[in-house]
Amino acid sequence: MIRTLVLVTACASLLACSKAQTASGAPPIPLLLKEHRFSPAVITVKANQPFAIEVTNADGVADEFDSDSLKREKVIAGGQRGVVRVGPLPPGRYPFMGEYHAKTAQGAVIVQ
Repeated sequence: MIRTLVLVTACASLLACSKAQTASGAPPIPLLLKEHRFSPAVITVKANQPFAIEVTNADGVADEFDSDSLKREKVIAGGQRGVVRVGPLPPGRYPFMGEYHAKTAQGAVIVQ
């Protein structure tokens, strides 16, 4: 019984610490994927601060938020949402795309 209580307490402590370390305090930045295009196509964020992008896929088919420069990939089913956590990053331009519709689904994160 005591062993179980110690294990549960330790897990809860680790979970609380991990949330505090990854939370930026700012709400996710909304990004809409509709008709295989991102809106807005350019997102601007502050340098050296973590952020999150909430991608809403309004299309009827899945697509993948993909960025080599951000080192992130996330498949989002049609009609669903997904959160991509990023950063902190130095100033620069970080392109992203919809992997399954790369010709039209293009965008970038500008870090200033």
